[in-house]
Amino acid sequence: MNIIKSDAGLADFVESIKHEKELAIDTEFKRTSTYSPILCLIQIATKSKAACIDAISIKNLVPLFEKLYQDDTLWIVHSARQDIEALYCLSNKIPKQLFDTQIAASLLNFPIQISYQELTAELLDVHLEKAYTRLDWTTRPLPIKAIEYALDDVIYLIKNYYKLNDKLAIENKVEWVKEDSKELLNSSLYEMPIDQAWKKVKGIFRLPKQAQNKVAALSAFREHKAKNKNKPRKWILSDDQLIRCALGKEKLSQNNEKQFKSFITNHPEINNVIIPVKQSNPPTEIEKQQKIQLQKLIKQKATKYNLPLEVIATNKSLLNYIRGDNSVSFCKGWRYKLLKKELEC
Repeated sequence: MNIIKSDAGLADFVESIKHEKELAIDTEFKRTSTYSPILCLIQIATKSKAACIDAISIKNLVPLFEKLYQDDTLWIVHSARQDIEALYCLSNKIPKQLFDTQIAASLLNFPIQISYQELTAELLDVHLEKAYTRLDWTTRPLPIKAIEYALDDVIYLIKNYYKLNDKLAIENKVEWVKEDSKELLNSSLYEMPIDQAWKKVKGIFRLPKQAQNKVAALSAFREHKAKNKNKPRKWILSDDQLIRCALGKEKLSQNNEKQFKSFITNHPEINNVIIPVKQSNPPTEIEKQQKIQLQKLIKQKATKYNLPLEVIATNKSLLNYIRGDNSVSFCKGWRYKLLKKELEC
């Protein structure tokens, strides 16, 4: 059982991996009653060793962060977004390089959101248990079997990486996975600006414009308060409460109303938030025909390059493109290079 619980043990481990450039990384965290995830374990593997770092017992993780966020350290993660966020909340840093094995698998015609267990079974013929997926990882001491389970998440991850990288090299897709993984290396994904908090409110686009503006202000207040209190945003105000208040069907509590007014006084820019008009009209017959034609061309490319169609273009992105949106994913990067001739016709 390899679990590190002390500053001295962490220092020894960091020293032992100081020359390693490729690190398989996974985390275990809890996020049921807090705004930010509570980081519980950090699992790391190289070709020759693996360890669990007890992020609850060790108070000073700076030596580890210094290694993880070096320019030449490549993070190897499966479905990386939540792991990057869990570590970002403590380090306030973003990795410099990332290889997401879920993204890599999709570029090799595996299911787009294939799980780590499914991918490991496909690549290595190793069938991993899911016995501890619902464990409260703040529990101490952790069961030995749970630690072994957590270590498996990186021991086989590093092996999956080498298998996938070899396959990507054969199909000339190494740069593709770098490009797609890089999309996750943006701090704005992990720190919600309060003026964008309205994006978390379901049903906002169905409201009248005036009510949308009120929801934007209320959701900014909710985000600010949730972050300060480290509580889930919906514990502060539910989406339904926000909408009902915006429509004048419900009032904030006296305390919340007072705090809201103070918040708006201190953040007057919230009153100027612009919510774009969402085009939710169903496609016309002409748009349907254009979509079918474009989809047919893209499917041919997908087949030629051994890709699921959805990796190149989703139904939503196709319709948006037909309606004049050139910011869709297939208008840039490797996707655009594949489709350039077809799109310029």
